[in-house]
Amino acid sequence: MDRKWWHDKVAYQIYPKSFLDTNGDGIGDLRGIISKLDYLKELGIDIIWLSPIYKSPFVDQGYDIADYYAIAEEFGTMEEFDELLAEAKKREMYIIMDLVINHCSDQHEWFQKALANPEGKYADYFYFRKGKNGNPPSNYRSYFGGSCWEPVPGTDKYYLHMFAKEQPDLNWENQELRQELYNMVNWWLEKGLAGFRIDAIINIKKDLEFPSFDPDGPDGLAGCWKMVESVDGIGEYLEDLKKNTFQKYDAFTVAEVFNMKKGELQKFIGKDGYFSTIFDFSAHCLSDGKHGWYDAPQIDFKEWRETVINSQLEVQKCGFEANIIENHDEPRGASRFLPEYAVNPDGIKMLGTINILLRGIPFIYQGQEIGMQNAVWNSIEEYDDINTKDQYDIARKAGLTDQEALAACGRMSRDNARTPVQWSHTENAGFTVGTPWLKVNSNYKEINVEDQEKDEDSILNYYRRLIRLRKSEEFREIFTYGEFVPVYHDTENIMAYYRLDGDRRILVAANFGKEAAEIEFEYPIKKMILSNQKGVEIEEGKRGLRLESCQVVILECE
Repeated sequence: MDRKWWHDKVAYQIYPKSFLDTNGDGIGDLRGIISKLDYLKELGIDIIWLSPIYKSPFVDQGYDIADYYAIAEEFGTMEEFDELLAEAKKREMYIIMDLVINHCSDQHEWFQKALANPEGKYADYFYFRKGKNGNPPSNYRSYFGGSCWEPVPGTDKYYLHMFAKEQPDLNWENQELRQELYNMVNWWLEKGLAGFRIDAIINIKKDLEFPSFDPDGPDGLAGCWKMVESVDGIGEYLEDLKKNTFQKYDAFTVAEVFNMKKGELQKFIGKDGYFSTIFDFSAHCLSDGKHGWYDAPQIDFKEWRETVINSQLEVQKCGFEANIIENHDEPRGASRFLPEYAVNPDGIKMLGTINILLRGIPFIYQGQEIGMQNAVWNSIEEYDDINTKDQYDIARKAGLTDQEALAACGRMSRDNARTPVQWSHTENAGFTVGTPWLKVNSNYKEINVEDQEKDEDSILNYYRRLIRLRKSEEFREIFTYGEFVPVYHDTENIMAYYRLDGDRRILVAANFGKEAAEIEFEYPIKKMILSNQKGVEIEEGKRGLRLESCQVVILECE
């Protein structure tokens, strides 16, 4: 495998709106990010991914971009962004931004010009299509609910939007549009950006016939992803994008890819893949409901373990994936992947250990390093997220009571990850002196950075030790390039694996069960490297170990 500059790095996602507010308007800003670079450096972070900070009406929290070349004034100025780049560089850290090029905002100049002249050049930057028999061109349901087709005022045409109606899809068939996008990408890379997290990229390839599908819900619509899954040829666009942009700058790219076809992983992240890496969402998909959040299943440990193992075994044949527990689009991992008895510091450290020492690039989401959890939501009015409101309506229409629908949203809402970072036990968790744009999680007095800084046994200090271990001179090679080999996966509640590099072998073993469990060693143990619980000693010649509930150990084998 060709070695790349990003292979041994640890990444951290910042959701700027909720990170740290320095001017009292209740919205996080670039100045707040700059002020916490030393905190992130001490955590062990190399790559910082910023969720969208472009100019936007914020219908979908900045994923509706009105100007690709401008910073939203809510976050600051381009001068402050340049300062962030410079300060990160001083600390040998890299900044990547979101790249949202499947769609833009309906406030973007291109779309405004398209509406002004639906027969003109800019209309072909989008998908303007005539309706059929007084109905939309096809029966697609958008990711956020309702039809994917919105009438173009004053015409018999509709425009396509796979997300909100304020997010018209861009027509990648139009070469002139593609060049506009490439120019923009290169402009940011020239500025000093290290790369991009690439949003919803699998959606850029459309079936231009826009055929209807059998309805999959009582609304008579079919999920637009069915069209995405049925169409071929996206590789040509992705290869063209790479060659015209990323490849020229040795940029790091991590793509959000759902609906990949079987056998295509090599094309996406192999030696000459379209991207450096893609996120591994396989475990997150285990809680996908058939009809929505209201019938989303609880995650079963054995199914989760099998999914993680299979993903690791598949990916290591061709490249690296980006490993996550949570992000801005998912609920908090501690609340999602741990049984109730394990939602405590030991359990959260255990989950973090298993994830961060897997083969691949670890991505930590803001607040994960202190064990932030899902919030308690009392009414639908407390939410901001467009998707949560849609899922609440779906649940109510399916016959659930208000409390049942709220419970489903409380478990799965993206707003769980978007509550402000809990910096201290002072008012508003130290996030703002103003009124926060989204409520602060009520547990901030028990879970916050300031208190955990002072506690040697805190989740935060454990994460620091864990990342330091992964990047240490002694273990960097084995945790970066070492093979992943599962072990003890026929046991009831043990998640364990080896990392192998030549004649070196590291065992990572965790007990997700409520009761203690015994494991027998396959190889003699050389030394204990790290555990999340105190008092664990490995006696010389000992052939096994009792793992307490929520205990994880990292051992070097002979």
